[in-house]
Amino acid sequence: MQDDLMQRLKIIELLIPRPWFVTFSNEMKAITRTIWILSMVSLFTDIASEMLYPVMPIYLKSINFSVLMIGVLEGVAEAIAGLSKGYFGKLSDNKGLRVPYVRLGYTLSAISKPMMAILTFPLWIFTARSLDRIGKGIRTGARDAMLSDEATPQTKGRVFGFHRAMDTTGAFLGPTLALVFLYYFPARYKTLFFIAFFPGLVAILLTYLLKERKRRPDGAVPKTYFLDFFRYWKTSPAVYRKLLIGLLFFTLFNSSDVFLLLKIKEAGVSDSGTIGVYIFYNVIYAAASFPIGILADRLGLKNVFVFGLLAFALVYAGMGLGHHLSMFFAMFFVYGIYAAATEGIAKAWISNITDAKDTATAIGTFTAFQSIFALLASSISGLLWMEFGATATMLVTATAALLAALYIIFAVRRPASDTV
Repeated sequence: MQDDLMQRLKIIELLIPRPWFVTFSNEMKAITRTIWILSMVSLFTDIASEMLYPVMPIYLKSINFSVLMIGVLEGVAEAIAGLSKGYFGKLSDNKGLRVPYVRLGYTLSAISKPMMAILTFPLWIFTARSLDRIGKGIRTGARDAMLSDEATPQTKGRVFGFHRAMDTTGAFLGPTLALVFLYYFPARYKTLFFIAFFPGLVAILLTYLLKERKRRPDGAVPKTYFLDFFRYWKTSPAVYRKLLIGLLFFTLFNSSDVFLLLKIKEAGVSDSGTIGVYIFYNVIYAAASFPIGILADRLGLKNVFVFGLLAFALVYAGMGLGHHLSMFFAMFFVYGIYAAATEGIAKAWISNITDAKDTATAIGTFTAFQSIFALLASSISGLLWMEFGATATMLVTATAALLAALYIIFAVRRPASDTV
C-alpha cells in the first residue's frame, strides 16, 4: 500500500512542473566550493585580460610597433602558450599536483599586465607578453583537471559550462570597463595596464582558498620532457585520438574572431556598432554556457557539441551572405550559442573518455595542438580572403564545420559515460 502511494506521488511530481528556481537550485548542487573559486579566479583574470584586448594593438602602435612586429609578437606568444599547455599538463599529472600550477599560472598573467607599461622597448614587451601566455599554458591543464575532479561523468557538462559562463562574463565586463575608462580618459593606455593588475591580484588571492587533493603515492616522479605530450597521442584511448582529429580539423578552419569583425566593418558598420556586436556575443555566450552545459548532461555531450558545429556553420554562411547590422546581431546571437555548446563541452567530453590520472595531459595535449592549428587557421583564412574575398572565405569555413560535424557523428562513438 505504501509503495503504491509513493509511486503515485512520483507520477504526480513528474506531471506538475517545478518552479524555475527549484530546478536551478537543484542544478547548482553540482557546483562545489572548488568550482566556485576556480570560476571566480577565471572571472577576475578575464576582466583584466579583456580590459586590454581592444587597446593592445593601439597601444603597441603608439610605442612604435609596426603591424609586422605586432603580428610576430602575438604569433610567438600564442605558440609559447600552446606548447606549454601540453608540457605543464603532463607535469601536473606526473607530480599529482594541481594548485601550484594554477596559482603560478594566474600570478604570471597578472604581473605581466603592469610590465607592459613600465618599459616600452621591444625585448621587454616580448618578455611581458610571453609571460602572460606562459601563465595561461601553466594553469590550463591543471585547472581543467581540478574541474573534472569535482564532477561526475553525469555533471561534467554543467561544471565546465558554469566555469565558461563565469570566464566569459569577465570577457564582456573587461572591454566594457575599458571603453568607459577611455571615454573619460582618452589615450591613457598605460594607466589602463596598471588598473588591469588589480582584478588579476584578486584572482591570485582567490587561488589561496584552493585545497590540494593527494593523487600520487610517495615515490619517484617520472621525468617530464617539454614535448612529452606528443607521446601521449600514441598511448591515449582510440576514441580520444578520433575525437581530436575532428576537433583539430575544425580548428584548422576556425580562424580568429577578428575576421568576423572585419566582415562587419567591410559591410560599412561603424566602430561602435562593431564593438557592440562583439560585446553582445560575449553576453549571449556567458548567459548560455551553464544552461547548455545542463542540457549536454541530459542529451549527451556529443549531441550538443555537434549542434554547436552546425550553429557555427550557420553563422559563417550567414555572415558570408549578410550585409545589414540586424543580420550581424542575429548571427552573433547564434555564434554565442555555438561557443557555449563547444568550448567547455569539448573539455568535458575529453575528461569523460580519458583516464582520470591523465586528465591534465589529455586536455593539455588538445589545447596545445589547438593553439598551433589556430595559428594556421588565421593564415589560411587570410590567404583565402586576399585571393577570393570575404564571402568565399566564410562559405569555405562553414563547409569545413559541416564536414567536421559529419565526421564526429559517424567516426567518434559515444562512450557509456556520455549517455543520458
